Amino acid sequence: MTMEEQEATPVLYDSHMHTPFCKHAKGDPEEYAVVAVSRGLKGITFTCHNPGPAGWSPRIRMAIEEYELYLETIARTREAWNGRLDIHVGLECDYMPGMEPWLEKLLNRAPLSHVLGAVHPQLKYYRDAFYNGNVTNFQQTYYEHLAQAAETGLFDTLAHPDLVKNVFPNHWHVSRLLDIIRPALDRIAATGVAMELNTSGLHKRVREMNPGLQILTEMKERDIPVVIGSDAHEPHRVAADFEMAMGFLAEAGYETVSIVVERQRREIPLTVARESLKPWGST
Repeated sequence: MTMEEQEATPVLYDSHMHTPFCKHAKGDPEEYAVVAVSRGLKGITFTCHNPGPAGWSPRIRMAIEEYELYLETIARTREAWNGRLDIHVGLECDYMPGMEPWLEKLLNRAPLSHVLGAVHPQLKYYRDAFYNGNVTNFQQTYYEHLAQAAETGLFDTLAHPDLVKNVFPNHWHVSRLLDIIRPALDRIAATGVAMELNTSGLHKRVREMNPGLQILTEMKERDIPVVIGSDAHEPHRVAADFEMAMGFLAEAGYETVSIVVERQRREIPLTVARESLKPWGST
């Protein structure tokens, strides 16, 4: 095999994306697959928002009665694309203290390839429970829960791990919050759980990836593995801004990027990962 052929070999996965089962995403899973191939990905993992107990933010997640259909839909897509793209099924699971029994039972229902743990502080159920009018306390609670999520052992990767900055963007000052963030990162590092660099943050209220570079650098100091995810809610967002994300990883001191397939994490050199991507619009 020539050097050019080696460089073109697909190695990357986009391991965070959604389908209409979430009720706020668009596009058939096959449309996501088409974009993934055009971007030179080896595979993708669908991670729809987990079903929750009755009445628990039902408008942004599948119902428990839809879970089997979700699994079947991704299984059919995987079969249809066999030999062209490696397609897997996973979940993005909302975490808050007390949810562990529900999530354990759900995750035991079927094998999954990648399980994201997510704290969603912008959602009403979370704000009603934990916001008391003090923004700093709310931010501290978010990082406490992120560390607790890692410590449950339920998740492979923590999704968009500074999402709280978009709830009160005018009160987001990383340098003032490091005394809160650093202890949480210490606890996360001790678990061996990966953290995500989520490119969709470029389109949120604080227009930077989740997390931003300063937190990413703190993660590197603790050797926390990083998985890149697009958080695509539409097919055209698959692998969006992955080149930029790998640039940020390099700037933070990382030499590798992680992928998670069948609950196993593997490291890929950044140079190899970058060279494997095809530019937008290529065939």
